[in-house]
Amino acid sequence: MIRTIIVDDEPLARSNVSVLLRLDSEIEIVSECGSGVEALAEIRKAKPDLVFLDVQMPECDGFDVLELLGRNMPTAVIFVTAYDQYALRAFEAGALDYLLKPFDKARFERALERVKERIRHGNDLPRKLERVAIKSAGQVTFVNISGIDWIEAADYYAALHVGPRTHLLRRSMAELEEELDPAIFSRIHRSAIVQLNRIRGLEIGKDGEYEVVLENGARLRLSRRYRKQLQSRLGIREGGI
Repeated sequence: MIRTIIVDDEPLARSNVSVLLRLDSEIEIVSECGSGVEALAEIRKAKPDLVFLDVQMPECDGFDVLELLGRNMPTAVIFVTAYDQYALRAFEAGALDYLLKPFDKARFERALERVKERIRHGNDLPRKLERVAIKSAGQVTFVNISGIDWIEAADYYAALHVGPRTHLLRRSMAELEEELDPAIFSRIHRSAIVQLNRIRGLEIGKDGEYEVVLENGARLRLSRRYRKQLQSRLGIREGGI
């Protein structure tokens, strides 16, 4: 059973989430809280697997709750709010999903599936970045990490190359490298990170240096500093390149 706490200062909002949760036989609602202060006490006591957390609450909002919990955060936190401007901050705070009111049953069920997937992979596994929220031109776009071909440093931003599109994320390459799964992504240059299964091959460029050739035809410089690391992650024996 997935032990769950619902946190919202509006009784109707708590009731709506509760009704949907009771349709799922794998969910056990252990508590409902009407404030952030109450939620802190309940989460510390009950140690739930999943928390549905409102953003805007008096005295102690959703972000305050997560900050005060620190390393005691539940396995999965889903923010529930009527305001999309908090999405980017929510994912940076470690939220698994962000439900924007009003949401339908199908969207709610997709959020629960993500929770179950995380729990199936084990509570003790290191949490790696699964998707990011990109805020641009007054809207928020969600980008799945699995869809990224490669990442390029762009001043104070990281440019995420996803098929034919490029998204700018205000995050440093060092931060992203730390959060990305090393079994899937590898740094190949101080200004480039690639998804390993997007690599078609390695070739020697005109200047005698190696280039990483991606499935989409992109050619990226392979720094000598990261050559052995990439060689290891691609399963190439020592001296293979």
